[in-house]
Amino acid sequence: MRLSVRVLLSLMMFLQFFVWGSWYGQMSKYMTVSLGANGDQVGQAYAMFSVAMIVAPFFVGMLADRFFDAQKVLAVLNLLGAGLLYFLTTIRDPEVFKWVMLAYCLTFAPTIALTSSISMRQMQNSEKEFPAIRVFGTVAWIAVTNLIGYLGVGDKVTIFQISMAAALLLGIMAFFLPKTPPVATGPVGIGQIVGKDAFILFKDRSFLIFFLASVAICIPLSFYYTWGNPSITDSYKLAFPGTDPSTFGVENKMSLGQVSEVLFMLALPFAYARFGVKKILIVGLIAWIIRFLLFGYADAKTSEWMLYAAILLHGVCYDFFFVSGMIYTDQKAGNQIKSQAQGLISLATYGLGMFIGSLVAGRVKAAQTVSFDNTDVTNWLNVWMVPAAIASVVLVLFLFFFRDNTRVNLKKTELR
Repeated sequence: MRLSVRVLLSLMMFLQFFVWGSWYGQMSKYMTVSLGANGDQVGQAYAMFSVAMIVAPFFVGMLADRFFDAQKVLAVLNLLGAGLLYFLTTIRDPEVFKWVMLAYCLTFAPTIALTSSISMRQMQNSEKEFPAIRVFGTVAWIAVTNLIGYLGVGDKVTIFQISMAAALLLGIMAFFLPKTPPVATGPVGIGQIVGKDAFILFKDRSFLIFFLASVAICIPLSFYYTWGNPSITDSYKLAFPGTDPSTFGVENKMSLGQVSEVLFMLALPFAYARFGVKKILIVGLIAWIIRFLLFGYADAKTSEWMLYAAILLHGVCYDFFFVSGMIYTDQKAGNQIKSQAQGLISLATYGLGMFIGSLVAGRVKAAQTVSFDNTDVTNWLNVWMVPAAIASVVLVLFLFFFRDNTRVNLKKTELR
């Protein structure tokens, strides 16, 4: 890959996650503090993102696979998204907010799969080359969450204004990305519109298990994204009552998770070649279980190290399951359905899994919250035990039913 192409793809990935990281982890705090939303309303707003992940990626993936250059589709979606983000900044009603959020997410959700597809289409060996590009997305998440923490605007509309500016920039830049023309041919029917081409992957039992596990593990992931920030903030409030919450630097602390993500992403190609996808996924699942136990039992005053440990485990949790899953999906898909295949795994993770997870997370938090003297108090231990239990079930599923047949296929290729 030429250096100029590598630079453009890295910048694309940086801006993609800058747009996302500006609001995603902070939206629960913004809705609670600035809009007065309750737990169910926050969960529903996050679920809108997942609805978009179910509806949009297949259709847009089909457009990129068959009709239009993928980089042009990415450009148009980001420009539309920037306009909707501006409209979102004017909303003050939580019920109206969630529907405008759905409209925005319908433009944003497909770009997650598109940026991965555009990157991999320029590569000879995605297993070795993709992590070095994808890591810039993590760097962007670190940068923007620290910026928000430094400015102290995690509960203000500024988070969406920052996202809007980044989306506008990415929309313009995308027109100058490497040309990524459609590769699929043949007639188009309803089956192609709903992504039927990628369903052929389900004939492989291991891919089916991977898909189901991806759905399930995103339920715990949605707990982390939705309630990680408020949970840590509450822990510090209990430990240091009367202190201004903005001095706790929660956004800055949580960005350490992305720092660990950078380190583990750089190590992923070596781990993938050495151990294969099954062992990597199992390690990621074990890390999920441990981190939720740490979140549940941590105390900011007597065991602050547990909070830091839980945050730092994010690199293992995310990279060893989700990034390796993107690579695994790319290896399983043929050239004709790469965009739809990435859309399929996006459907499993940020679509089905996080839709269920967002609603469950909202309900669980609401059920574990009581009011004393007009102050809401949440039993965070009980909240975090739910995703820990779900991750444990997924781990058992993987141990007994998943087989890493990509390594078998690679060995056969080498023998030829």
